[in-house]
Amino acid sequence: MVAVRRRRTQASNPRSEPPQQMADDSDSDSDWDTVCEECSSGKQPAKLLLCDKCDKGFHLFCLRPILVSVPKGSWFCPSCSKHQIPKSFPLVQTKIIDFFRIKRSPDSSQISASSDSIGKKRKKTSLVMSKKKRRLLPYNPTNDPQRRLEQMASLATALRASNTKFSNALTYVSGKAPRSANQAAFEKGGMQVLSKDGVETLALCKNMMDRGECPPLMVVFDPYEGFTVEADRLIKDWTIITEYVGDVDFLSNREDDYDGDSMMTLLHASDPSQCLVICPDKRSNIARFISGINNHSPEGRKKQNLKCVRFNINGEARVLLVANRDISKGERLYYDYNGYEHEYPTEHFV
Repeated sequence: MVAVRRRRTQASNPRSEPPQQMADDSDSDSDWDTVCEECSSGKQPAKLLLCDKCDKGFHLFCLRPILVSVPKGSWFCPSCSKHQIPKSFPLVQTKIIDFFRIKRSPDSSQISASSDSIGKKRKKTSLVMSKKKRRLLPYNPTNDPQRRLEQMASLATALRASNTKFSNALTYVSGKAPRSANQAAFEKGGMQVLSKDGVETLALCKNMMDRGECPPLMVVFDPYEGFTVEADRLIKDWTIITEYVGDVDFLSNREDDYDGDSMMTLLHASDPSQCLVICPDKRSNIARFISGINNHSPEGRKKQNLKCVRFNINGEARVLLVANRDISKGERLYYDYNGYEHEYPTEHFV
């Protein structure tokens, strides 16, 4: 069963607009006083954004990086704002350890190198492929501690720029859905159960991250797409990349939240009141910055190298991002934001 991305505010990708604000695409340009500076069209006026300084218009989807919704407060176009690349997080080990709450080694404050014990653990769990049943693989962290610092600093830069705290687990906060609401048994049509080997592999990945042995990924700011994620070494097919995390809430609390940030379906229940979503706008990890494909074009579909899958893990719903083919070093990560619900508009994705 495939997970579904509800909404996203990473700069590269648009989201659904309120139905009452959608414009009629059949309207001619001559009907509108303001036109987009990029495409010279006045169609879809609800998606035309006016600069608060020069009064020029820009379609949300014509901007680079694309905006997902009309921002709150004042907005200034690229020329007036003189937008700059986000300030990099300091490449200082103590600051990175504190930001990610990394468990320090008993004998030092250093981020440990990838240990032989990890390899022994992998052998013990017998994570192998077979024709009948394929097993999930743990990610293979970069051996060089300095390079891992650079990888974590890149993620810290993106999280800080989006005013998001790091979290590597689902969070349940007062006023939103309680943990007791996350019952995989409520899933409409049932949810696949993650095998014992898969649970052990996920736990291994979590433990590695706790020790500062992060996935071999770099978060890169692209002026055209916004924050994106690239592989920093070869990643094998069926490798767990990360879990999609954030605050868990009832979908009914977020239905009209058009300023929502990157919501992901967690539980698609038969009873609408039991449907849950993951909201990574306050707390999240690297999953928030992984890009979506344009599944309206063959070129877009070819980019997909991850799949998003919901699993029943010890009775609770969880969402994992898993490699669906070998991923080369330097290759950008993409997955399909639409699962079986096909609710997410991706026609403007780059």
